[in-house]
Amino acid sequence: MPSFDFTSEADMVALKNAIDVATRQIDNRYDFKGTTAKVELNEKEKTITLHGDSDFQLDQIKDILFPAMEKKEVESTKRLDHQPVQKISGNKVKQELKIRMGIDAELAKKIVRLIKDSKQKVQASIQGDAVRVQGAKRDDLQAAIALIRKEIADFPIRAGNFRD
Repeated sequence: MPSFDFTSEADMVALKNAIDVATRQIDNRYDFKGTTAKVELNEKEKTITLHGDSDFQLDQIKDILFPAMEKKEVESTKRLDHQPVQKISGNKVKQELKIRMGIDAELAKKIVRLIKDSKQKVQASIQGDAVRVQGAKRDDLQAAIALIRKEIADFPIRAGNFRD
């Protein structure tokens, strides 16, 4: 019985490259000279930390970082969970962006519900942080992929691990 998995994993190498590109651009910009503007990646905790002198400067850093991320991996900015801006030592600010990995339980249930409600001839089941879809024909599986890609546009989901 053919099957495939819906997953969502961030490409950490592409993310690291995008942050390196953004860091170089920040270092070379005249309006950031002498400021605390910087971007840090913590691969263990899967967070990106933005440092700046003001909220406006954080927005400018995001305007540099997000296109660099999108260039390296499409829809990668959709997986970021923006934490509130924190004031630190005087007039400095920082913001953490958590990188969401895998499909959380709520989204997995939504995917399973969408597939069941569509009355397609496939079965969906939650397998940890992935959703496995099984069906009798490849065409049914492709229809399920098209349905999920159309319905869930706010989080990057990949269909992979196809088995015949």
